[in-house]
Amino acid sequence: MRRFVEEADRGQRTLLPECLDDFIDESNPVRVIDVFVDALGLAEMGFEGVEPAATGRPSYHPSVLLKLYIYGYLNR
Repeated sequence: MRRFVEEADRGQRTLLPECLDDFIDESNPVRVIDVFVDALGLAEMGFEGVEPAATGRPSYHPSVLLKLYIYGYLNR
């Protein structure tokens, strides 16, 4: 995902809490959404933008936007 806006490394150590994964409980449904969307073949499903354009500002990867959409749908 080179030409996309880079996300924060969830394993990176910070001051408080130790890492970003500490904010999310192990039983939180957001972890299922993360694994589910990462397992999808978005290019094979016809999602546009999986291959980034060489010009302009980097965009967000479609998998990140799909994760937000599903999370928002589940939480109204």
